[in-house]
Amino acid sequence: MRLSDLARTSREIASASGRTEKTALLAGLLRTTEPEDAPVVITYLAGRLPQRRIGVGWSTLTERRPPAAEPRLRVAEVDAALTRIAAVSGKGARAERRRLLDELMGAATEEEQQFLFRLISGELRQGALDAVAVEAVAAASGAPVAEVRQAVMLSGSPAAVARVLLSEGPAALAGFRLEVGRPLLPMLAGTAKDVDEALDRTGPCALEEKLDGIRVQVHRDGDVVRVFTRTLAEITGRLPEVVALTGALPVRQVVLDGELLALDERGRPRPFQETSGRAGSTPDVAAGGTALPLSPVFFDVLHADGVDLLAAPAAERRAVLDRLVPEAHRVRRLVVADPADPQGRAAATAFAADALRRGQEGVVVKALDAAYSAGRRGTSWLKVKPVHTLDLVVLAAEWGHGRRTGKLSNLHLGARAADGSFAMLGKTFKGLTDAMLTRQTERLRELVVTEEPWGVTVRPGLVVEVAFDGVQRSTRYPAGVTLRFARVVRHREDKDPADADPVTAVTALLP
Repeated sequence: MRLSDLARTSREIASASGRTEKTALLAGLLRTTEPEDAPVVITYLAGRLPQRRIGVGWSTLTERRPPAAEPRLRVAEVDAALTRIAAVSGKGARAERRRLLDELMGAATEEEQQFLFRLISGELRQGALDAVAVEAVAAASGAPVAEVRQAVMLSGSPAAVARVLLSEGPAALAGFRLEVGRPLLPMLAGTAKDVDEALDRTGPCALEEKLDGIRVQVHRDGDVVRVFTRTLAEITGRLPEVVALTGALPVRQVVLDGELLALDERGRPRPFQETSGRAGSTPDVAAGGTALPLSPVFFDVLHADGVDLLAAPAAERRAVLDRLVPEAHRVRRLVVADPADPQGRAAATAFAADALRRGQEGVVVKALDAAYSAGRRGTSWLKVKPVHTLDLVVLAAEWGHGRRTGKLSNLHLGARAADGSFAMLGKTFKGLTDAMLTRQTERLRELVVTEEPWGVTVRPGLVVEVAFDGVQRSTRYPAGVTLRFARVVRHREDKDPADADPVTAVTALLP
């Protein structure tokens, strides 16, 4: 496949207003895609690189290269070039990466350059995500959507399923099944505003503590234990304590779903960054495990000794989990057999409040009759957690891409510092409607201090209400804190910058 066809389709998908149109565009592209190119095409359109990172910084990316006059690059050539760039290391690596990038960009037309820039920089936001890809693969191959979704769930990769389907046809779907040792996509939770809403939507259910840790999937096949993250990356070698615990369970084959937590001396969860730092460290695993051991807490079992449990109701899976895993490593839960019973609802509300007091994020309400729908975010699991809001000042904004081209989109947010200045806390482009984008672009143009290729810096003038899930420490920002999962609720044009929340209101939320 030519890169120009992919770049054009990417632009069309970004401009499409609805999921149906995006799916049709991607399906049309896949029908003309060689099967061997399909994994790269789907990965690119989801805004990712197969190589994950290639070691190219922003300054190198933003250097202007004269574009090619005519398109000639093929997707396979681009993937090979990015693989070569990612493999560069040692003395002179930066110069060699720049040389290889110059070579690639010089062979690309202007539209292809723009596509590659957004792809490599992580700015390819166009809505062609994995869920859309599943439907597009089904449409392109003539396979039932439900069967394609099941295959993607079991393989963990829309790209892998697309390659097989486009080369072998729908009959190839029978070859995708749960394999112990191969990770599958995790089931995800929807959201509910409070416990009462969640109970009304799920019916008979169990409330489980929502843990602020790292989602893991643990596979054991005999004496071999493997640990995978939510993104299906393997981290077994970093977690000897998890391997030891799983290896001691009274089972030969098992697939477990859960979270990793670092706990303090009171048994309360330590800040998320400490957990992620420990799980992400590789230099001295033994020392890390001694200094900050991680405790696995499991909440589901997907396979046990030759029996697949994905289709089994949640209550049955939990019974198996209770039999296999010690109580200390099972998530705390409360069963509400009859959500209409006032006593049951009161108990559920009290359980959720206690979870927060114990330092957890909130609760997840799970229907007792629900199967494990891997890779999907539905209504069988509903998370309930408090949402914080702050009024913050916009300090700068970056130009958008795709449908947001020409609009100031990604906002740099600041809180009032003690000296009267504003300290940046992070960025967000989420939550903005088209009308909000138009209005804030007009307003920020009035406040411009400097213009840069990436966007503008502005004088404090626009206040926005921002919702977020929590606060964490960060050395990246001057106040030493940043917001987790921030999104814009509304513009507060009724407020002046002096009315914005202070940094102390943010640091007070640190765990």
